[in-house]
Amino acid sequence: ILKVRCLLINQKPSSSFTADEEFDELCFEFGLELDEVTSEKDIISKEKGEEKAKGASETIIYKIDVPANRYDLLCLEGLVRGLQVFKERINLPRYEKIIPAQGEGQKLIVTAQTVNVRPHAVAAVLRNITFTKERYDSFIDLQEKLHQNICRRRALVAIGTHDLDTISGPFTFTAKPPSEIKFKPLNQSQEYTASQIMDLYRTDSHLRHYLHLIENKPLYPVIYDSNGIVLSMPPIINGDHSKISVNTKNVFIECTGTDITKAKIVLDIIVTMFSEYCEKPFSVEAAEVVYPNGKTCIYPELAYRKEKVQAELINKKVGISETPASLAKLLTRMCLSSHVMENGKQIEVEIPPTRADVIHACDIVEDAAIAYGYNNIQMTIPKTYTIANQLPLNKLTELLRHELAAAGFTEALTFALCSQEDIADKLGMDISATKAVRIANPKTAEFQVARTTLLPGLLKTIASNRKMPLPLKLFEISDIVVKDSDSDVGARNYRHFCAVYYNKNPGFEIIHGLLDRVMQLLEVPPDKENGYTIKAAEGSAFFPGRCAEIFAKGQSVGKLGVLHPDVITKFELTMPCSALEINIEPFV
Repeated sequence: ILKVRCLLINQKPSSSFTADEEFDELCFEFGLELDEVTSEKDIISKEKGEEKAKGASETIIYKIDVPANRYDLLCLEGLVRGLQVFKERINLPRYEKIIPAQGEGQKLIVTAQTVNVRPHAVAAVLRNITFTKERYDSFIDLQEKLHQNICRRRALVAIGTHDLDTISGPFTFTAKPPSEIKFKPLNQSQEYTASQIMDLYRTDSHLRHYLHLIENKPLYPVIYDSNGIVLSMPPIINGDHSKISVNTKNVFIECTGTDITKAKIVLDIIVTMFSEYCEKPFSVEAAEVVYPNGKTCIYPELAYRKEKVQAELINKKVGISETPASLAKLLTRMCLSSHVMENGKQIEVEIPPTRADVIHACDIVEDAAIAYGYNNIQMTIPKTYTIANQLPLNKLTELLRHELAAAGFTEALTFALCSQEDIADKLGMDISATKAVRIANPKTAEFQVARTTLLPGLLKTIASNRKMPLPLKLFEISDIVVKDSDSDVGARNYRHFCAVYYNKNPGFEIIHGLLDRVMQLLEVPPDKENGYTIKAAEGSAFFPGRCAEIFAKGQSVGKLGVLHPDVITKFELTMPCSALEINIEPFV
């Protein structure tokens, strides 16, 4: 959420557009989407009622959807700069790295103890910066957005910003046992050991989500200055001693993490976005980082690189016919400084340190298309004619759906994810026997695994519709997912058909009749050799002696039978129930 009313700089809306509509149009031209125009008062009013919204700010807030890889647009400074360059009101700034004289710069020494916790670190200094309340808030907000985005909730990178005038280098990034680390955390009134800090923030709505990153490690990462003052304990909290404020003039920025590439990108983004407020705009003071092996690196890199792209390639991919000079101008408007090379066919594009998203020539082509305007690209008939055809499995599924509905069954569509209990405990199975694909970080107990059978979903649907007149006859044709070590992704989908009959009597003959009807539609005769047959079998979900396995063309394709009373009870049902489930893929 960015407060961006100030973006409409010296721009009066035309007679046919309001300011909001004109800004919406500008965002679209730049490849962004204006999601909503609101205010703090409106937001609180919708969530908590008008009574709670009294006295809230009515400042206009523009909610803008920014592509996840455009880190340079995550703050007001970058967004304004990008739009100003796009509208050709300002030239693209040149970012300068200032390396201090020998012995005068800041140094961050990384010790060997960090190797198993957070082995990488980068640093830089914003010298003689001028903050206002709005700039300071934007500075803090950008760090939080980067933490949630490229930093992967601080797992890959953690950012620390410090008032350089309150600390003195060289700084040491090391790791110690929790009991040996003691300091006053940000905005706290007393000192705590690292273990006490973890307990303190266990109930904190914001910081408790990051505790798991280091709490089980024998050593915790920590950064000290030359006087032994703690700057931060990444990725959890900064020290209160070096906290920055609106009055801070010199900011020391350190980024520690497990991914050095991401750390360098994060540092580049922060310093490029806010170096315009330094006494010398767009200049950044470099810091020296010394690694345990003695290797020394200077950060930030602020690396500019050049790529060559054929103008013909851009025209062909986008579907336009612009001159190389015109394409170079379009790319420059997208913050990619470009010029036509001597041969007149190639364009040399300079990628600035703010554009980490530009990895391949196709990214440059995309920016050219955005600057040209998607609405300005002429629609043309493709030169190659092809005739589309439905996937045979999907065609069979559609045909079966119509016939099953004609047979008196109602189609249900249930969730592809479910709980472990649904596919294992409730059906009398062990979870290890199901070959279920687990979700690594489920948000709720209802969505822990991908379903391995359609039956639980239909039984839950019946449980939610028990008040409907009996009998309840439901079916579903959808995919199930099971682990498969031979698959390139480790799992495989199968298209299953499941039907359930719920009434005062089990109705096995109805389910059996439905199976016969499906086989008739599939032109599979009741024949042991070349058709289908059923054999008595046992299933944990079925009543003993009331279960049969279905064989078609010599292979087992599913089961049908009367469900066990325990299964019916566990799904909160009270009537007998018969069910059928088969894999329809062998019949395609």
